[in-house]
Amino acid sequence: MNLKNTLLAMALLAPALLAQAHEYDAGQLHIEHPWSREMPPVAPTAAAYFTVHNNGNAPDRLLGASSPAAGKAELHEHRHAGDMMKMQQVQNVTIPAGDTVKFEPMGYHVMLFDLKQQARAGERFPLTLKFEKAGDIQLEVAVQQEAPGDAQHGENHQHHH
Repeated sequence: MNLKNTLLAMALLAPALLAQAHEYDAGQLHIEHPWSREMPPVAPTAAAYFTVHNNGNAPDRLLGASSPAAGKAELHEHRHAGDMMKMQQVQNVTIPAGDTVKFEPMGYHVMLFDLKQQARAGERFPLTLKFEKAGDIQLEVAVQQEAPGDAQHGENHQHHH
């Protein structure tokens, strides 16, 4: 195969490979499937979710996040306050050695404020996570219509009380 054909094959394969590449490694950290739920076009905020595995022998801490798609990004968590769920900002999130921390709906998440525009399902946007030891990790957040796994629970999943 000559260079021209090799480059053509790589160009044709790259989108398929990028579509599958949804895991990231930095130092001892492994980050899986960063995603965000599609929001109405007028919504002023969005949230990003992912799973962080710390394969090392020492804890690391997520110190913050940023994205060119948003004016501001903050680390948040949902907490029970009496019989209510309350969202609040946190300054950092510890990723214990040999453990996994999930950033998911009704748990830890990255809140994105002052969005330039809402991303649609099937699109991606960049997000940089800032870790104390692993440093900055650049992610591509996949925008989806529903949370991973929601489809297997049927359409009435949201309506259970």
